[in-house]
Amino acid sequence: MTIKAIIFDLDGTLIDSMGLWRMVDEEFLSSRGIAVPEDLFDDLPQGNSFIQTAQYFKDRFFLPESPDEIMQIWTEMVQEHYAGSVALKCGVKQLLESLALQHIKIGLATSNSYELAQKSLKYNSVWHYFDFVSTGDMDLKGKPFPDIYLNCAKGLSLEPGQCIAIEDTLSGVMAAKAAGMITLAIHDADSIRDHEKIRRVADAFCEDYTEIINEIRKHRLWI
Repeated sequence: MTIKAIIFDLDGTLIDSMGLWRMVDEEFLSSRGIAVPEDLFDDLPQGNSFIQTAQYFKDRFFLPESPDEIMQIWTEMVQEHYAGSVALKCGVKQLLESLALQHIKIGLATSNSYELAQKSLKYNSVWHYFDFVSTGDMDLKGKPFPDIYLNCAKGLSLEPGQCIAIEDTLSGVMAAKAAGMITLAIHDADSIRDHEKIRRVADAFCEDYTEIINEIRKHRLWI
């Protein structure tokens, strides 16, 4: 099947932001007098949708706020960073420019919210490259379920097999593979504990975007 689109994850894939979310989680709990459990990040599934992560925090820490209120608090805590300091990974902008020049569709499939995705990509002057955006605050099951990727392919008017997905987390790679997409994993230090598993699940594991481009070219996309 001819590849007609590249679908990107956001955090840890397009932008360097995973460490920021760890800081937000810690500040959020500490401000409520809740000690941060040592196993917080072990038990929190990577790639969980924005809504599901808020529900996880509410249930685990018996929070009075609704999931929607928790999401709004998190958004307020990080929006300044997303709108003014979170940078693209090296090579991302050049790849997006090349894909657009070749009329290859570009999608976004992120567990993050639409608002934060838009802020970060507008700040980095690449928002206009994306033909369709599928986010974790939509009524979709989060990663590792394939829904966010399937929704993105549908929004691009393509079959999943016509898309290559680029991901950095194990749950994200599992989601893209479950959707039936060729899946390229990109190195991110925050996912290092899962790198061996990611290598086994993904179609290729790439250290940087130079390697990502080489893998894309294997599928007859001359970028």
